[in-house]
Amino acid sequence: MALSAKLVMRQGQSLVMTPQLLQAIKLLQFSNMELTAFVEEELERNPLLERGDDVPEAPLASADMDFPLSDPAGPEDLLGRSFNEADEADWSSSALAVDCGALEASLGTELANAFDDDRSAPALEPGAGFSEAAAGLSATSWTGSAGGPADGEAPNLEAYAAAPTNLKDHLEAQLSLAVADPVDRLIGLAIIDSVDDAGYFVDDLADMAARLKAPLARVERSLAVIQTFEPSGVGARDLAECLAIQLREKDRFDPAMQALVANLPLLARRDFAALRRICGVDDEDLADMAAEIRRLDPKPGRAFGGGAVQPLVPDVIVRAAPGATWHVELNTDVLPRVLVNNSYAARVGKAQGADVDKSFMSSCLQTANWLTKSLEQRAKTILRVSSEIVRQQDGFFRHGVEHLRPLNLKTIAEAIGMHESTVSRVTSNKYMSTPRGLFELKYFFTASIASNDGGDAHSAESVRFRIRHMIDQERPDDILSDDAIVARLKEINIDIARRTVAKYRESLKIRSSVERRREKAHMAQMY
Repeated sequence: MALSAKLVMRQGQSLVMTPQLLQAIKLLQFSNMELTAFVEEELERNPLLERGDDVPEAPLASADMDFPLSDPAGPEDLLGRSFNEADEADWSSSALAVDCGALEASLGTELANAFDDDRSAPALEPGAGFSEAAAGLSATSWTGSAGGPADGEAPNLEAYAAAPTNLKDHLEAQLSLAVADPVDRLIGLAIIDSVDDAGYFVDDLADMAARLKAPLARVERSLAVIQTFEPSGVGARDLAECLAIQLREKDRFDPAMQALVANLPLLARRDFAALRRICGVDDEDLADMAAEIRRLDPKPGRAFGGGAVQPLVPDVIVRAAPGATWHVELNTDVLPRVLVNNSYAARVGKAQGADVDKSFMSSCLQTANWLTKSLEQRAKTILRVSSEIVRQQDGFFRHGVEHLRPLNLKTIAEAIGMHESTVSRVTSNKYMSTPRGLFELKYFFTASIASNDGGDAHSAESVRFRIRHMIDQERPDDILSDDAIVARLKEINIDIARRTVAKYRESLKIRSSVERRREKAHMAQMY
């Protein structure tokens, strides 16, 4: 078959992901902090955008003042005299004389001592006018002060605040005092660089010695020196060594305690019978040793760890409304207010300029309009999804977790006429403040667990709540096994397998029935 080139015209439809559409999709899944950072970048980049908070407010009403605006006498000073125009003329006239003798008597010193030399304050002669003396003062002498800058602005208090000390700086400061040898100090700095935020040494000493081309014994000695620093337990290579360092400093690392620290897995499993045999102590001594271990810090570096914790701010607020309904509203404090300066855009558009400048301003105007529309559409979509979640989970808001219904993204998407991916983006990193606490929107989407009698299904979160409630209410002589929990759940028409109960129990960080039985039996022997 011969090959030939030809032109063919076809008509079709396709969805093109424009940059504006990609931006709108990205805005949906932003958290409120990410959205604020994105808007700040756009405000710096686009000259036609301005904050809604920057719009000048109306002047204060007369009710906000301490005096009526209609008072012809004007505000009064502390002595009760009004500063009207006549009084101001009296102050500025040369007829006002200063009695230096009376002033010096009231000050208790000579008048020349009342001014600093660097202020260049003129001496007041008897009979000299106030305006003449004021004319000789420089602007610095009026606005400068020892407690603030010379331009009259308030001092920046943040400039005087001490920067937070991190763990690395804290250890390096101790190293500079404890080690004088330059080589040992270099090894110590390398070890400190390998200490994580929890305070543990996470590198291998042999590898570090090979990298530094230093003897392994010397690196070990440097690590031993760092392990004596504050906080106690820093530089340990595992949990047992961390606890041992702290116990040595407390002079509590006797042979029985050494045996207990060497068998921490048995302590975690509450196998007190084996620990009594290994440590050679009775129940009372073992309880005291376990209490001593619990008082130690397993992560000594967390006192210096990380930056400031950002509190969670809700995107949606749900309140009870009259008539047994719920009022759902957006949190306006986290919604950025952005306005398009159309007047400035029109003024620039009328001006004569290069084509490049006009094209730039046209692009900025289009981007600004699209951003404001995207922010408005994002807010409306979050409100629609949140309102439907509240409608679907009405039982949870009224009665608690036990009445949380099974819910998936498809149900919400079909109810509000949107795609599941849109609902997924909206519920990502968004939080709802309710009378029962602060919850992530994805919390309300749980798996379904069938009912025995074919009735309404149960949500996985409500089943977890029931499992925790059963275990919290169990008696020491009647510890519930996973099979017993399955039997009790079936009594309330919840069809669930034993392995599912075990998975839910582990996700709740609840120990097995054997470990709980050992712990409660040991506590019963103590008391």
